[in-house]
Amino acid sequence: MLEVREITVQFGSYTAIDRLSFSVEEGQWLMIVGPNGAGKSTVLRTITQELVYSGHVLFDGMDVSRMKAVDRARGMGVLTQSHFMGYAFTVEEVARLGRYAYKPGFFSSHAQKEDDEKAVEEALSMTGMLEKRKQSVLTLSGGELQRTFLAQVLAQGPRLLLLDEPSNHLDLLYQKQVFSLVSDWILQGGRSVVSVVHDLSLAKAFGTHAILIHEGKAVAAGEIGEVLSPDHLNPVYGMDVRAWMRQMLGQWE
Repeated sequence: MLEVREITVQFGSYTAIDRLSFSVEEGQWLMIVGPNGAGKSTVLRTITQELVYSGHVLFDGMDVSRMKAVDRARGMGVLTQSHFMGYAFTVEEVARLGRYAYKPGFFSSHAQKEDDEKAVEEALSMTGMLEKRKQSVLTLSGGELQRTFLAQVLAQGPRLLLLDEPSNHLDLLYQKQVFSLVSDWILQGGRSVVSVVHDLSLAKAFGTHAILIHEGKAVAAGEIGEVLSPDHLNPVYGMDVRAWMRQMLGQWE
């Protein structure tokens, strides 16, 4: 579904991403992991065409840089870490913006309107925002706002989700719910997810595959268990990662 070939991103003389390659097949959830400053979010911003890069990003075999914006929006949905809202849109109105790519013009068919409403309803239900659908987004907590924008992305109906720290502003309950619903979303077939995550435990619990990045380069890529091994993690993080995780877990025993 997604193929990244030899991408390089430079900011002046600084190389943020250095000839990085990986692929994502249908049904896979790829976790992009690594320490702060490794270039994780830069990879995501390259896929979404926000940055200048060399190399190629292919979606279903098509060069993403040559795709029309509307076609990219129908195929790929993006959820960032933070959102700014300067207008008092309701939760439902924000979610409905996810259907913009399907608008043929000012006059939409009745069938299209029904599809739009169904998609918005399902997205609000999946993210637990139905009861707040008429509430202004300016009154929401950070976690509620994040779930509102996740609803917008799901309403968009993409086949590939690109998530940049999707649980960054969520408490434990909604963190579990969001990752679980995304996991269920993938199982519906023909779908994949690429996530930037800091929490290695979440990556290991929900990811099928991972790519470990350090200083803009791929240290390891493959199935989640193979990538998140001491041999790969310890040199990158400069510590015994497994021992630290067990120490943290031991406080609850």
